[in-house]
Amino acid sequence: MRRVTKLAAAVTTTAALALTATACGESSTESAGKKDKGVGLAFDVGGRDDHSFNQAAARGVDKAKKEMGVDFKEMTASNDETEADREQRITSLAEAGYNPVVGVGFDYGKSVNKVAKKFPKTTFGVVDSPSEGKNVAGLVFAEHEASYLAGVAAAKKTKTKEVGFIGGVNNALIQKFEAGFKQGVEETDSKVKVTSQYLYPTNTKGFNDPAAAKDKAKGMLDAGNDVIYSAAGQSGVGSIEEVSKKKGAWAIGVDSDQYTQPGLSKYKDAILTSAVKNVDVAVYDLIKSVEDKKPMKGTTSFDLKEDGVSLATSGGFIDDIQKDIDKAKKDIVDGKTKVKDTP
Repeated sequence: MRRVTKLAAAVTTTAALALTATACGESSTESAGKKDKGVGLAFDVGGRDDHSFNQAAARGVDKAKKEMGVDFKEMTASNDETEADREQRITSLAEAGYNPVVGVGFDYGKSVNKVAKKFPKTTFGVVDSPSEGKNVAGLVFAEHEASYLAGVAAAKKTKTKEVGFIGGVNNALIQKFEAGFKQGVEETDSKVKVTSQYLYPTNTKGFNDPAAAKDKAKGMLDAGNDVIYSAAGQSGVGSIEEVSKKKGAWAIGVDSDQYTQPGLSKYKDAILTSAVKNVDVAVYDLIKSVEDKKPMKGTTSFDLKEDGVSLATSGGFIDDIQKDIDKAKKDIVDGKTKVKDTP
């Protein structure tokens, strides 16, 4: 896979730097811990086997272990966590000597950037959130661009002219998925109606509640929607399961190529495509940079032009509209189509 990253400069301040350093340039907490124990990976709710972005991050770590012999420790968030819970998880990994320490998911943005100040010689990474410190690598993605392509596919495949979007949590990140999807649908066929619903307004349980997504999907199917795109982490499994029961209906997966996920194999014939985020590539690159003694820093953007996001073709269900997908992608890459990141 071709990928060229764009690196944005890290944002830091003299005041923040002063807080992180001792006379020897390292915090007493950090110097006390054992270094180079491997990768500390903090998953969001749903954990490694969420069939979505956590699992994608895990693939990056697994590849690093296989190719570089890097050990790792995993920890997973639970529903209804506080900011203090996330800070403690990140801190415990750094104190134990793991380097890099990676928070998977935008909810780790504040905690990673805060804790990183206390461990200036440790590299931190956070998926879906920007860097705010010189030892933090922010790994962000153009989810709206991949979602636009998913919208094109939905508009081309719907028979009822009604398609749905299910978001796990109604926040800025998931709104990017909705915005791209809606724009892709509407610019492909203005006669197609898009219905958008969210599982929770703010609670991250929205990424770990398959039953709630299943209920939403059922309601949408009953209302005539025959293509449903879910951006809801592990919750999306419930949506895919429900769609698979309806003859002629399609589910669109997210983050990973969900057609290829073993845990979803019984539903794969209903998975039209997936809007993929190459979180595995980003996490692997971060680990390799630390191993090479040239740690990534700043905010790196993974977009459609750089193959940081894509639309999966597994199953061959979009082969007949591939020319439409390719044209839409080219228009985005060439700048002809500007994809919105808010609905």
